[in-house]
Amino acid sequence: MSMPTSAICIRRTGLVTSVGLNAAASCAAIRAKVTNPSETRFIDSEGERIMAHAVPLEQPWRGRAKLVRMAALAVQECLAGVARERWDEIPLLLCVAEHERPGRLQGLDDLLFEELQDLLGARFSADSLVVAHGRVSVVVALAQAQRLIGGGVPLVLVAAVDCLLEWPTLGAYERGNRVLTAENSNGFIPGEGAGALLMGVLGGEGGLVCAGTGFGIEKAHIDTEEPLRGDGLSAAIEAGLAQAGCGMHDIDYRVTDLSGEQYYFKEATLALARTLRQRKESFDIWHPAECIGEAGAVAGVAALAVADAAGRRGYAPGPAVLVHMANDAGQRACAVMRFEEAVA
Repeated sequence: MSMPTSAICIRRTGLVTSVGLNAAASCAAIRAKVTNPSETRFIDSEGERIMAHAVPLEQPWRGRAKLVRMAALAVQECLAGVARERWDEIPLLLCVAEHERPGRLQGLDDLLFEELQDLLGARFSADSLVVAHGRVSVVVALAQAQRLIGGGVPLVLVAAVDCLLEWPTLGAYERGNRVLTAENSNGFIPGEGAGALLMGVLGGEGGLVCAGTGFGIEKAHIDTEEPLRGDGLSAAIEAGLAQAGCGMHDIDYRVTDLSGEQYYFKEATLALARTLRQRKESFDIWHPAECIGEAGAVAGVAALAVADAAGRRGYAPGPAVLVHMANDAGQRACAVMRFEEAVA
C-alpha cells in the first residue's frame, strides 16, 4: 500500500454513543458487542413501542439542543490536548444529515455550527464547513481535510452529529418498513450520537492513516425497483484502492455502516465479489451499528474511531482496513486506511 505525500492521520478521537459517552468507553463496548436499546415513547403500526439507541445525557434535551450538546462532548474530548487559544486556527468540518433525510431538523446548515461554537465558547477557522451528506459525509470531509492539510493547515477537526429519534424521521422510516420491529425483521434500530476525529500529518507517534478515498453512485438505491448489482459501492472501493495503490486482497478487515437491512448487506456482498480478485482465508466485517444503532452521519466517524482504537490497542486483524458507507439516495463512499506504528 502506497501512502500519498499528503497522507493524513487520525491524531485523536471523540465519541458519544448510547453505549459510552467517550471514545474509550464506546469502542470497548462495541468491541464487546454490548448493546442497550430502550423503549421510546413512539408507537409502531402494530401498537408496540419502538426500540432505539438513545444517548443518556443529564437532561432530556431534544432536537438541535441535544445535537449541539452531543457534538460539544465529542469535540471537547477530541481537542483535550490542544490549547484553547489554538482552536480558532483549526477548521471544523461538521458532518450532518443529508438534505434528502425524511423529517430533517431545521437549522443544520446554518444555526447548528454557531450554536456549537457558542456552547464551546470558541471559534473555529474560516475554512470550516458544514458537510451535509449523511452517512458518506465523513469521507467527503476526509477528502477536504487532505486538501487543507496538503495546503499547509496543521490540524483539521472532522466532527459528526445526528439523530434518527425525532418522530418526523422515525415515523417516515416506520411507515416505509425500514425500522426493526416485532413484525419486521428486515430493518434497523434507530440511534443517535456524535463523534470527532482530529486529523493531521503522520508523526512519530503513529496512527490510522488515510491512504485513499473513493466515491460512487448506485442507481439501484434502496428506494428503486431496479436490480441491485453493487455498481456504485464497487466503483467507490475500486477508486479508493487505486488511490491507495493496493488491491482488495491487501485489506485485512472492513468496518461499515451496515445497520440491519438486507439490501445493504447484499450490496456489501456484491461489492466484495466484484472487487476481491484473490482468495482470502478470512475477511472480517465489523458493523458498529449493531451496538449504537443506525446513527446517520455519525456512522462513518464511529467506524473510523473503532478502527483507530483497534489499531492502537492491538486487536485489529491487521493494519489495513477499508471503511465504506452508503446513503439511501445512492451516494457511496469508501476510505482505505492503514495503521502505522509509532516510531521508537
